[in-house]
Amino acid sequence: MVQEAVISITPLAAERAKEILERYNKPHAAIRVFVKSGGCSGYQYGMAVDERELEGDTTVEMHGVRLVVDRMSLPLLVGSQVDWVDNLMGGGFSINNPNATSSCGCGHSFRTDGRTPEGASGCRG
Repeated sequence: MVQEAVISITPLAAERAKEILERYNKPHAAIRVFVKSGGCSGYQYGMAVDERELEGDTTVEMHGVRLVVDRMSLPLLVGSQVDWVDNLMGGGFSINNPNATSSCGCGHSFRTDGRTPEGASGCRG
């Protein structure tokens, strides 16, 4: 039985991620995807180049890129897909998250159950 990845990345986003890793001269590093409290709707996405793998991390390798998610962010990101979107404001990573019940117009923050965690602020976008 094939197990579906807990988080995935599109081929285009993987190519952009590889370009970023090469630019930082860290071709063997991973892209850490995480969630933190804050943002317009309550939770905010974050991504970083990371050479470490911490206890409890979940690692997925797809299209030649490793994605790493910490144990606290994982429940909020299960089933998500990292994509690359080009628009008039430029290009950037976007996370398509099936767990988000609502999101802010800026596209960088979300809610999971209609409640806003403490520390959330109004949309500035």
